[in-house]
Amino acid sequence: MEDVIVNKVAQSPLITIDLKDFYPQPAEYALFDMADFLYERLVLKEKDFRQKLKEIEYLNYKDKFLGVFCSEDAVVPRWAYLLVVTHFYPYVKNIFFTDKKHLIECIMNEKISALDVAPYKDKLIVIKGCSDIEIPVSAYVLLTQRLMPVAKSIMYGEPCSTVPLFKRK
Repeated sequence: MEDVIVNKVAQSPLITIDLKDFYPQPAEYALFDMADFLYERLVLKEKDFRQKLKEIEYLNYKDKFLGVFCSEDAVVPRWAYLLVVTHFYPYVKNIFFTDKKHLIECIMNEKISALDVAPYKDKLIVIKGCSDIEIPVSAYVLLTQRLMPVAKSIMYGEPCSTVPLFKRK
């Protein structure tokens, strides 16, 4: 008698969600470093700053997420950040006051918040654990919260080896 290898994982009703699918591509976001617009990267000169903002080609930022930050320990008045928002707002998807690492986290969380969870109603869900990119913990936390009201159960890991997290009673 021949031994037949059966892929039980493929036959299971588990649905795997890979948070890598929510990770933004470089074309989806841009960064605006205030330091690049400061006099000697130290202080903001209002007249020069306003002029430089007028010279930006804002269509290059169309439909992107924008992270605004200052990489230098400089004197930047708060109104300057608000002025940046007024210039970019008509073109970008959303603006965050953050650096690249946290911008990626903000974008992922925004995408997860917009996820239609209806297809996961009464399903067995595995939130994939391993990835070749660093997934922010906040993305796992938010996805779990979004799925709990609808999923039958939520597990973490790989379909062949999971850690149970939640089971609806």
